[in-house]
Amino acid sequence: MYDQTMTFSVKEDKETELKKNLTTIYQALKEKGYNPINQIVGYILSEDPTYITTYNNARSLIRHIDRDELLQALVKSYLGD
Repeated sequence: MYDQTMTFSVKEDKETELKKNLTTIYQALKEKGYNPINQIVGYILSEDPTYITTYNNARSLIRHIDRDELLQALVKSYLGD
């Protein structure tokens, strides 16, 4: 069992955490009656956290997401790379 090399990927873990947090934020916005896509885009463009509800700790979660990393992940996901 210990004679094989184990791989470890921080990038994959970070992307998984980003997706989990973004999904939580999306659900919190939806539950509060907001249009989640519009609110998240508003935050990305302005970096104004008031676009994100405090419900379910969503505003705190969005503040821990680097906008550049978020945009990279979204473009990568959209283009299928």
